[in-house]
Amino acid sequence: MDQFNEIINTFFFIILPYLSIFTFLLVSIYRYRSRSFVYSSLSSQFLENRQHFWGMVPFHYGILTILAGHLVWFLFPKTTLLWNSVPLRLYIMEVSVFIFGLITFTGLINIIIRRRSDKKTRVITTTTDWIVLILLTIQIISGLYVAFFYRWGSSWFASSMSPYLHSIFKFNPDLAFISSMPFMVKLHIISAFSIILLFPFTRLVHVLVVPNPYLWRKPQVVRWNWDRKKIRDIENNSI
Repeated sequence: MDQFNEIINTFFFIILPYLSIFTFLLVSIYRYRSRSFVYSSLSSQFLENRQHFWGMVPFHYGILTILAGHLVWFLFPKTTLLWNSVPLRLYIMEVSVFIFGLITFTGLINIIIRRRSDKKTRVITTTTDWIVLILLTIQIISGLYVAFFYRWGSSWFASSMSPYLHSIFKFNPDLAFISSMPFMVKLHIISAFSIILLFPFTRLVHVLVVPNPYLWRKPQVVRWNWDRKKIRDIENNSI
């Protein structure tokens, strides 16, 4: 049993992270250089906007705040532990992160409902989109579960997850930090690396695009496959 657990841990917490990171880097760069015009979110906002707003806005505000928090805990673990040494500051951080997690989950639920209920949006939703939505659901639910049942996540992230991630980037992975963690924590980590693995193959790549490249990128040519004058005449006659 111990050998089986060691194999599982090696696959999910050593092989999967490196596979995810290298795939993310190589495919993202290749896709941007070879197919830059599809390097976007492929937004469906023009098809339907009201549900889109109540899904995308809370989701983006929530997920960006949570990612920023995780990034701070990863980059500055000692500062995080020092901040958390004062109980009131620890409570404020934990409650804030949990609230933003709920906001993210609310936005994601609205996105899924919109993708299912709106006919036009459902048509352009691909299998890859559904896989990403499922992974995001697992990621957020497991994160909320961990935040609620395993308190003070920012502290143990800084003391355990941060050293583990640093060991990954130093090409000297150390499983001692996470091998004994609860199942839901491991599920949260696995789903995160799975999202990173699929990231360059999905519309999530729009996260990497900032407006600056549009200043020097070649203009996109739009070709009409019909005579616009005829269409206007038809619309006028119908009125």
